[in-house]
Amino acid sequence: MKKVLFLMLAVAMFGAITPFYFENSAVEARQMRRFSSYAELEGFLEAYSKSSDYYGRIQPESISLLSKDSDTRESNAPDISGFSKTNIQVEGVDEADVVKTDGEYIYIISGKSVIILKAYPPREAVILSQIRLNGTLKGVFINDDRLVIFEEVGSFEIYRETVKPSFAPTYMWRTFIEVYDVATRANPILTRNVSLEGSYFNSRMVGNYVYAVINKPAYIYEGRVTLPKIYFNDRVYEVQASDIYYSKSLDSYHVFTTIVAINTKDDEAQPAHETFLLGVAHNMYVSLDNIYITSSGWSEVEKTLIHRIHIDEDKIKYEADGEVQGNVLNQFSMDEYNGYFRIATTTSQVWRGFEERSLEQKPQLNHIYVLDMNLNTVGKLEDLAPTERIYSARFLGDRCYLVTFRQIDPFFVIDLKNPYKPEVLGQLKIPGFSSYLHPYDENHIIGIGKEASAVKISLFDVSNVSEPKEVAKYVTGYGWADSPVLNDHKALLFDGSKELLVMPISISYYNYLWQGAYVFNISLDAGLVLRGKITHVEGDPNLARSHYPSLWAYQVKRCLYIDDVLYTVSEKKVKMNSLENLEEISQIELP
Repeated sequence: MKKVLFLMLAVAMFGAITPFYFENSAVEARQMRRFSSYAELEGFLEAYSKSSDYYGRIQPESISLLSKDSDTRESNAPDISGFSKTNIQVEGVDEADVVKTDGEYIYIISGKSVIILKAYPPREAVILSQIRLNGTLKGVFINDDRLVIFEEVGSFEIYRETVKPSFAPTYMWRTFIEVYDVATRANPILTRNVSLEGSYFNSRMVGNYVYAVINKPAYIYEGRVTLPKIYFNDRVYEVQASDIYYSKSLDSYHVFTTIVAINTKDDEAQPAHETFLLGVAHNMYVSLDNIYITSSGWSEVEKTLIHRIHIDEDKIKYEADGEVQGNVLNQFSMDEYNGYFRIATTTSQVWRGFEERSLEQKPQLNHIYVLDMNLNTVGKLEDLAPTERIYSARFLGDRCYLVTFRQIDPFFVIDLKNPYKPEVLGQLKIPGFSSYLHPYDENHIIGIGKEASAVKISLFDVSNVSEPKEVAKYVTGYGWADSPVLNDHKALLFDGSKELLVMPISISYYNYLWQGAYVFNISLDAGLVLRGKITHVEGDPNLARSHYPSLWAYQVKRCLYIDDVLYTVSEKKVKMNSLENLEEISQIELP
């Protein structure tokens, strides 16, 4: 909640101040360089700070970790034919999540703990160990016998300046990246603990390397710039000003963004890292070779600033930056394909007159841009769906699928075969909107979103690109429905080979609430068929909410399968049901 308050205040301040704008910013924003000295860094931040009346006061942080403990039970590995993995965007680029499985064990973030559950076979399911931590857990990776945990610990205070009538948000976060040897799941052993000053932004795992992106506000405190620090093996390393890359971007608020690469298998390897002075990072897309970080900026229109950082195991190298018009919705609005970077944006507002600081509302417009690896725009398709905005996007090969929304749901099929000349191939207008698009196969797309107060799942046929069709749909019944899949793609379980789609859904009506997992068969022949529902709430799941003060702890957050068993996971429970008939096999209460 503290972090949310900080972000809300930062956004309010960002909207209330006039962006600092260099006369030659269009050129200078494209020139990433390193500071020659600490004095140059200080002068750079002073110039921006004075232009935006923004100052921060820093207080020391207080960080402590609780001890880790575990049980001692474990069993021999069973014969497992297959298991589901986290729903990710790019094959080979794993994304941290609150639940992971390796096909025999499940690793679950529950409160301030990571629980290791012996999950298969289900009748022998048992909690093997619990790693207790002190901060907010952001996600985990599992790589064979290595478990990586992201933990964020921090303090927050807001001070009113005595000299200036302004608020200065101050926060001190520290992000811990902890690597455990879990060869013996009943006894996890901490082998490395790398920590950085700043808040966790995002991460990916490619091969044996985990890449984490950490943000730390660039403050001038008592006449000094507080440089980022990295802690490893009881040593403290302060990033030097001459090691920091920067560009004169159009953003009025600057952040030290550090990318750290950690070899999950080699305990002796030093973490590699690079630090960049950028605007506030909003979204990130990662391919096998590059990390793209975007931030918002202003000149006379909304801009998205794009930074490309090349990654190759422990090598991190800044390569290029660029900009396009509009703002990015999320990571699925971006993609790298055949040497080009594609991005979908929405423009909603235009600045008119910096002296008056007036904001003139203009119709929302949507755009597709294609950039080369130097982040120069080579192709574009602008001004799509006036008055609407992008609700979901998905780039798949030579196509982009786009959903915009205001009152109806235009589903666009866009051709990108010629990167220099994107064009709309066809569109379909139907009620509602899709917040998330997922490939079913090369000619069919799944859309998950809302229709009025219901959750809607659609299956689109795009084999005839000029006339896309909605060939199947499922709409939840009476009551207000919601699903975490609308905002978090990792909550979706889909396996085309099993004709399986599972997602958490909540239904509320008056003072009553139902929450659990909807289990569907999905196929081109039968469409979407609801097979059943699984809830973690004992007794009558439709009792009044007041009867369930701890209902949130039993809300299903993830669904996965191992072999022929469907697992649903909430904060306090893991349920195991047969994939064949959905009959309950077993359940485990989590501490």
